[in-house]
Amino acid sequence: MEIVYEDNHIIIVNKAPGEIVQGDKTGDLPLSELIKQYIKEKYNKPGNVFCGVVHRIDRPVAGLVIFAKTSKALERLNKMLRDGEIHKTYWALVEGNVQNQEATLRNFLKNDGRINKTYISTEKDPDAKESILNYKTIAKGERYTILEIELLTGRKHQIRAQLSAIGHPIKGDLKYGAKRSNKDGSISLLAHKIEFIHPVSKQFISLETPIPTEFSKILSQKP
Repeated sequence: MEIVYEDNHIIIVNKAPGEIVQGDKTGDLPLSELIKQYIKEKYNKPGNVFCGVVHRIDRPVAGLVIFAKTSKALERLNKMLRDGEIHKTYWALVEGNVQNQEATLRNFLKNDGRINKTYISTEKDPDAKESILNYKTIAKGERYTILEIELLTGRKHQIRAQLSAIGHPIKGDLKYGAKRSNKDGSISLLAHKIEFIHPVSKQFISLETPIPTEFSKILSQKP
């Protein structure tokens, strides 16, 4: 578990692909429980330890995730998330040559929980939710393009479904149309940067993850 920021109220982790944020039907140990164990041991806390999940990223995705160490921080962070005051920037390595330098994608998405997959639907579908993201092209290789993505809504599998819908699935994302899997079972999507005003101290927090090798190889080709 890689902790990139910690104070009395929050803890931010750089999640590795394959780790889960919160417990699910697999029964695998989630980051939320690992953090509880870490806090209990580091601070020698008796009894139950609090760890609130503020937001999630998919299991095969890497990057920054915020957890709350107090209920007060969790309540405030949840409100900030709803109000769009936590700014998250993703990098995606997608198949093909993306023609537009930048664009906004707007779709109505519907998730099928039985197979854990999100589909493009229509505005008339009562179960579909409007989903919006902005992207801009960072660099291009022979077969892949790096996109920087700003999420304006936070739907399940939103980035994966919307990029697949324009013909550019994320590298390794077989579920959404990628040609082949990544060797480690990951997909090439990174929760790269997070910025917000601390819910208690009111300090500005800005954090970025290191750039993975597969991204840096393409960035090095950038003219």
